[in-house]
Amino acid sequence: MNEKKIKLNPKKIVIWTFLFIGAVIMMTPIIFMFSASFKYNDQIYDLALFSSDFTLDNYIYIIENTDFIIWLLNSLFVSLFTTFCVLFFDSLVGYTLAKFKFNGQKIVFIAILSTLMIPTEMLVIPWYIIAQNFGLLDSYLGLILPGIMTGFGVFLMKQFFEGVPDDYLEAARIDGVGEFTIFIRIALPLVTPALSALAIFTFLGNWTAFLWPLIVSSSAEIFTVPVGLASFSGEFQSDWELIMTGAALATLPTLLVFLILQRYIIRGVVLGGLKG
Repeated sequence: MNEKKIKLNPKKIVIWTFLFIGAVIMMTPIIFMFSASFKYNDQIYDLALFSSDFTLDNYIYIIENTDFIIWLLNSLFVSLFTTFCVLFFDSLVGYTLAKFKFNGQKIVFIAILSTLMIPTEMLVIPWYIIAQNFGLLDSYLGLILPGIMTGFGVFLMKQFFEGVPDDYLEAARIDGVGEFTIFIRIALPLVTPALSALAIFTFLGNWTAFLWPLIVSSSAEIFTVPVGLASFSGEFQSDWELIMTGAALATLPTLLVFLILQRYIIRGVVLGGLKG
């Protein structure tokens, strides 16, 4: 019986070794977080993954005795509503820049792209002044305001809409179809990978946002999950077991979203890079 010789490719061995090391480094904090959520506070720094005093008390306490469920619902509402706004406005602007010619088109596009070079920390004060003047502090609308449109989303959608054949759009115009209907029913279905990737990036970004929600919200009733978990950390003592438990619960939806839609993330990033 002839035995097949296994050829070892040194290049692939090196690549897979680095990938494995990177995966271990990335997964270690997550494993520690889930492990710590089943421990008491005095066992947090125990390196054992599972202690002998394995407990579910942290999960029971955080659900029954805190506003964690409210925070979770707040994060879900803000993330979903902001994602919907970003998909609509960014795709609308991207479609306009890609399919229409008008004076100052390049200037508008460059101005939008320039916002990507401005650090978020520099925008916090203008956002706060706007929210204060419009009475949006400590409100859901105040949480949503800064994220309803993004420069990255406009850039991504413009690049994809440029790949949509103009013949499809012209045929619809000849048939008397309105421009907005063409945008909704013809153009958008042709850029589904970009919409999917943008939706995932936007949702995850808003789900984990901390700085702006911390600044604009002062009532526990409108805290998002990151801000709510920060309230467990005090000046003299931090309830690390509750922080880890809340973080573990908040991580589960994002892991689920990634596992279900990861092919759209990869496809959107690859196609976006090629078109850019």
